[in-house]
Amino acid sequence: MKHVRPSAPHRLEAVADLEAVIGRPAPMIMIKQVGALDEGCRTVLARCPVAAFGYRDRDGTSRTTFIGGTPGFARALSPTRISLPLPDAGDPRGRGPLPGAGDPHGPVSLFFLLPGVGEILRVNGTAAGRKGGQVSVDVTEAYVHCAQAVLRSGLWQPPHGSLAPAPPPAEDGPLSGPGVADFLAAAPFLALSTWDSSGGSDTSPRGDREAVARILDGRTLVIPDRKGNKRADTLHNLLQDDRLSFAALVPGRSGVLHVHGRGAITDDPALLETMALRGMPPHLALLIDVEHAEVTGNDALVRSRLWSPGAHPDPATMPDLMALGAEHLASNVSASPGGPPAFLLRAVGAVPGVSRLLRRVMDRAYRSGLRKEGYEDIRPGRGGQGKSSPHRAATDPAEGEHPLREVRVAEIRRETPSTVTLALEDVGRNRGPFDFLPGQFFTLVADIDGRPVRRAYSASSAPGSSRLEVTVKHVGSGRFSTHVHRGLRVDDRLAVRGPSGSFHAGPRPPRDTVLIAAGSGVTPMMSMIRARIADRTGPDRIALLCSSRDTEEIIFAGELSRLARDFSDRLSVTHVLTRRDGRLDADGVERWLTSRSPAGDAHYYVCGPEPLMDVVRSVLAGRGVPDEQVHRERYTSGADAGSATTVPQEMTVEEDGRALGTVMVEPGQTLLEAGLAVGLAMPYSCTVGNCGDCMVRLRGGEVVQGEPNCLTPQQKSEGYVLTCVGCPLSGVTVDIADP
Repeated sequence: MKHVRPSAPHRLEAVADLEAVIGRPAPMIMIKQVGALDEGCRTVLARCPVAAFGYRDRDGTSRTTFIGGTPGFARALSPTRISLPLPDAGDPRGRGPLPGAGDPHGPVSLFFLLPGVGEILRVNGTAAGRKGGQVSVDVTEAYVHCAQAVLRSGLWQPPHGSLAPAPPPAEDGPLSGPGVADFLAAAPFLALSTWDSSGGSDTSPRGDREAVARILDGRTLVIPDRKGNKRADTLHNLLQDDRLSFAALVPGRSGVLHVHGRGAITDDPALLETMALRGMPPHLALLIDVEHAEVTGNDALVRSRLWSPGAHPDPATMPDLMALGAEHLASNVSASPGGPPAFLLRAVGAVPGVSRLLRRVMDRAYRSGLRKEGYEDIRPGRGGQGKSSPHRAATDPAEGEHPLREVRVAEIRRETPSTVTLALEDVGRNRGPFDFLPGQFFTLVADIDGRPVRRAYSASSAPGSSRLEVTVKHVGSGRFSTHVHRGLRVDDRLAVRGPSGSFHAGPRPPRDTVLIAAGSGVTPMMSMIRARIADRTGPDRIALLCSSRDTEEIIFAGELSRLARDFSDRLSVTHVLTRRDGRLDADGVERWLTSRSPAGDAHYYVCGPEPLMDVVRSVLAGRGVPDEQVHRERYTSGADAGSATTVPQEMTVEEDGRALGTVMVEPGQTLLEAGLAVGLAMPYSCTVGNCGDCMVRLRGGEVVQGEPNCLTPQQKSEGYVLTCVGCPLSGVTVDIADP
């Protein structure tokens, strides 16, 4: 894209000058808003997976970002108050609105996007406080916005392939930052936030063919303002307060470009001519003096999968925003002098088929208006998606073999001073069983400060029950375990993925099973014991050696004692207390095994810290136990790889050398998050580096991975990486063929 640098373009500074160009909005345009969220608005909130959010912090810095991730993320607490998740802006991975951003203060504004739908719901209000990751907003007005911005941008069309790098700005400045010029060259859509001088805020959509904002120099952008903007809230606001911010999108990418600065309006003919379509320039343009510009990954886009095949719901189930806008207009029109009575509009709207007729009329009006602006090949049908769009795939590979399952916390049971058991069950009345193999683990997902955090925990319950139990030990620096111990309550919601892992008892257990655990490593052993004891026909024997710090920290102490007493012919339990007996060493393991006299075909299951597992492995090798009879479970922390680079990197995904697709991995994203966000069929299960299901071969480039993880030294030396904890340091190519 050619960067054009004008010489001091003329700027509009008075309302009269502005309205001489765009005219004054018709009275009917200004009465379509409602002062509270009616049933139609609440239906939109319940179905909407993502929204643009504009606000200012207490320092007066303007900020715009995209929030959400799942339908219903915005909760209507009352007709005039909503609650929204807002990520911690100080997150070191850069997933907040902007690094260092503060809490929303004063007027705020949003618009809600429904996948495949052109019209949007706009909501304006005032920040009413923040609690944890939730921000409350007092609603002052809501209304339906037309589809032109979405149609101009082709927002719901199939994503383009990789784009050629954009030339750098002619001068240094914020727009010379990592990945900024390339992102702007590919971004057809943005959310623009402005404020007036009387306590009002506005976040409106802007869309254009190809790039919606164009670079003039290292700190100056220009955004065309094409005909058809009836309310012109943005333009009127800038005449009162020139501070603004925006967040830009590229279809198919899950990163966001955040920009804030100061804006002005220009009617400079020479500059407008550079943005002409089919010889038709925009009537005005916005000049933005950029103070900050940065590309970051965005969890809301990752989780909402706006451009994933099959992720969009059936259009027939989506709210009809055209009808909702007509209803709002009808509720206000009686106050408009000379307007038709509201009851007449409602009566006409109730006639069968009128809604479909209204849609056809509006689609024709959209098409006609956009052609007059210079656009061609516009397909309005509910946002330009079109019936043949590949976004209507029958299945969604991004769901994987084990999709997320929403659960509620049914019980929290204290096991030790530092350990609790969560009993989880399906939300609603239809509670299905949790099927898994004893010893396997599940990945729990919780929203903590507005951001999804994932950790893997072994099931401690027996399989087949309508309740899944996982036992969580508090780790001082553990974000998830701290949330479980200090913030989680009965009836809170979590998501669960799984089961995962190869550490499990087979369907036909051997006569002798030997379990050796330390600390919370006993949790998968408890699942094995409970499942085996429940099978009263089994002739097998189970021996457990359990190392704990002291008697208070023995997890499941009471139940283990009872089971060992009631089933003494099948289960024996031996405790080692490290404060009293010292750490379990090779001599101690050898003495215990000698006292148990396990059969030659016994299987051994070991779970605990790496040093203990090394000790047990050495002892078993000395006893001649074959490797296939020894099973080890590594506990990893699910640690983030961190933001490996500040520059978006391109990832090419192959299968046996055949290219499947290319995607940009944003700063702070993992390879897996980027691939799933655009619907690439990448393998995965636990998402925290524990199971190895996402292991792929790195064919080119460099990747840094979160440690510890389940890869063996040999796998690492052979070029395998885990996409769920891997971040690129350069452009990469990975092969997902079964390793």
